[in-house]
Amino acid sequence: MAKKKILFINQEISPYVPDNAMSIMGRTLPQTIQERNHEIRTFMPKWGMINERRGQLHEVIRLSGMNLIINDTDHPLIIKVASIQSAKVQVYFIDNDDYFGKRLMEKDEQGEDYPDNGERAIFFARGVLETVKKLRWVPDIIHCQGWMSAVVPLYVKTAYHDEPSFAEAKVITSLFTQKLDKDLGSNFKQCLEFRDVRADLLSNYNDNFDFIELGKLAIDYSDGIVQSEALVNDELLAYARNKNIPILDYSEQVAAECESFYDQLYPTAEE
Repeated sequence: MAKKKILFINQEISPYVPDNAMSIMGRTLPQTIQERNHEIRTFMPKWGMINERRGQLHEVIRLSGMNLIINDTDHPLIIKVASIQSAKVQVYFIDNDDYFGKRLMEKDEQGEDYPDNGERAIFFARGVLETVKKLRWVPDIIHCQGWMSAVVPLYVKTAYHDEPSFAEAKVITSLFTQKLDKDLGSNFKQCLEFRDVRADLLSNYNDNFDFIELGKLAIDYSDGIVQSEALVNDELLAYARNKNIPILDYSEQVAAECESFYDQLYPTAEE
């Protein structure tokens, strides 16, 4: 199989966050694909609970410094990097004091969803895409995992569709059991607006984006779907099937099978 460039945009990666189906897949899938001689880049949020000293994170000055405007406010983009030595995988971290800083993941210390989770997802998505542009790296496949990456397909296919880094890329979304408990607020659509992403483009979605609506948005702008766990949200899986999007059904070897799925979506001549 010809060598491909795969961009992994992960919500969680072990060992930086506790082990679960998503974080383990966030580590094993990039490792598996890299071991099969494909070129990868891997991103995740710099959640506040990540110990930078233990994880040996350090800032990449040449990639940091851009300001992203979310909800009419400038938010500095900080890029950090570390390596999972045992997996030989390098991870880029998207950081910002307002959205991550000392905060946990989707829930606070009281177990409540953060009210600005929508803004955090937007910042993460745009932060990844802007950083990939700075890297002058052109992925063939963009594989998104977790609700934090759910707006990436929309931006790749609209706001960034003319960018050389993403013009030909195929986007894949993985479905997991994990979900948000609360919606993203009534101003989420307004926060999403950027370049070609305008209110009329989002008119078919509910004004109050919840986890299901966010999943539908990701599916609508994806070229393929991966069922990453045996039991995922039935409504979202049925929605994807009704859209006739290629779906990689769950198996215990889903990480290994992704390579063939990538080739199905982005066939290239053998080298």
